[in-house]
Amino acid sequence: MQPQTTSAGQDRSATDKEGRGWQPYHTLWAVLLGGWFFSYADRSITGPIVTWLINNDIGLIGGSSHPHALGGLIGSLFFAGYMLTQFPGGHLGDRFGHRTMVVVSLLWAGVTTLLTGLITGLIVFVVLRVLTGLGEGVFYSNDRTLIAKHSPRGKVSLGMGVVITGLSLGLTVATISAPYLLDWGVDTFGKEGAWRMPFLVLGGLTLCFGCGMTPYLRRLGGSLKAGGSTLRLLGISVLFCAAIMAVYLVADGAGMPTWSVAVVETLLALLLVAVIFVRRGGDAGSIVRNRDVMLLSVAGITILWNLWFFSFWSVSIVTDAAHSSFAQAAMVAAFNAGAGILGFPAGGRLSDLAKARGWGRRPMLIGSTLIQGALVLLFGAYLHLAGKPSLVVMSVLLFTASLFFNALQPMAHALVAEVVDEHQRGAAFGMYNLLAEIGAVISPALGGALFDAYGTWVGAICIDGGLMIAGAVIYLYVREPQTVPVTAA
Repeated sequence: MQPQTTSAGQDRSATDKEGRGWQPYHTLWAVLLGGWFFSYADRSITGPIVTWLINNDIGLIGGSSHPHALGGLIGSLFFAGYMLTQFPGGHLGDRFGHRTMVVVSLLWAGVTTLLTGLITGLIVFVVLRVLTGLGEGVFYSNDRTLIAKHSPRGKVSLGMGVVITGLSLGLTVATISAPYLLDWGVDTFGKEGAWRMPFLVLGGLTLCFGCGMTPYLRRLGGSLKAGGSTLRLLGISVLFCAAIMAVYLVADGAGMPTWSVAVVETLLALLLVAVIFVRRGGDAGSIVRNRDVMLLSVAGITILWNLWFFSFWSVSIVTDAAHSSFAQAAMVAAFNAGAGILGFPAGGRLSDLAKARGWGRRPMLIGSTLIQGALVLLFGAYLHLAGKPSLVVMSVLLFTASLFFNALQPMAHALVAEVVDEHQRGAAFGMYNLLAEIGAVISPALGGALFDAYGTWVGAICIDGGLMIAGAVIYLYVREPQTVPVTAA
């Protein structure tokens, strides 16, 4: 369904003239940035903790015969949950309010992350990580929709870039703070229980921020329909969690390779898309039939593959390649995470400027994706050819590749907002991230399995770079609207 391009009925926030200085939409950006910060710190802390558990041979994971494969599978199961609530989360936001779902998502993440630090046993640990993913999965589609609705028309992509900077901040803080939180955990719980401390600290902070943002979002648009939306999300999450864990337990009992378990989990998402397509009713059916949304969603698989391969395994990649300490590897990996602090807003701003000048967002998106893919391949080649890779060179390559990678994301998000009408944006962003998260589900598990099999990260890195270049090819077939679609009055 192609958006209309007339000027009648435009959203007031998108057309009123801006004043100078701080504007109301800046406050919304800041609050949502905080939401991204805490939700990403909660999810990304798992990667460094898994690496620490493996390096120190701690029983929760380190005692496994294939620890990298098991650790990667835990990350993949989180994203199986995160993926499955993408479309339902957007649909619930369209029904109960996008502000409501943002609050529910963040409070949910705080509770489940806190509980993760209190439990004992691998299975319960996995269940809580899956539940965390299911709750956090509803944040993205509703956050993107709020930005598109309340930002000036010429600054939608900039807003998306500024807000998602919280992703890089959360990822950076989680990566850098992991050694210190684990040291604190050793002093408090002993070495066997030290992994609990990061979850307890980050879960508690997330809960505090979620409670603090609620009054602001209530003032933004009235009461929040938290009761009905939470019950609906809880029902969906119980069903999906049971399905994910059933696949995990059956596959583990059958001795299936861990990467194949991640592949099977993605079939749950594809089954969900098939059900939506069969229904072919209302906004859900029109989103599936929207050629441009689906192309952008498929290309998004490569984005999330890259994001969570490096986010989950970057500390381990540096440690194994350079034989560095855990703390040194965390600092180098932070260059990959921290590049988004510059890349996200810069990409959003450049995208808006290109659109305003009539060039369109797509050419810049294609160029950034190609450059990023080439830099990832260069990084893999350097690790393969260098006897002992330099920490400085790895830092530069990771930062540069990540700079282009983070810049391209708000460009793609703005395109998703433009190829549908406003009342469909929640569902469109839900579909986009549902399919895109297939990359996040498979890449941690496959990367860990490849390392256990070959003793090097080079193969997994080259697969990542090749997929990014394939994503650039897909963008060639997206039809970019010449004007921004009409928003409802």
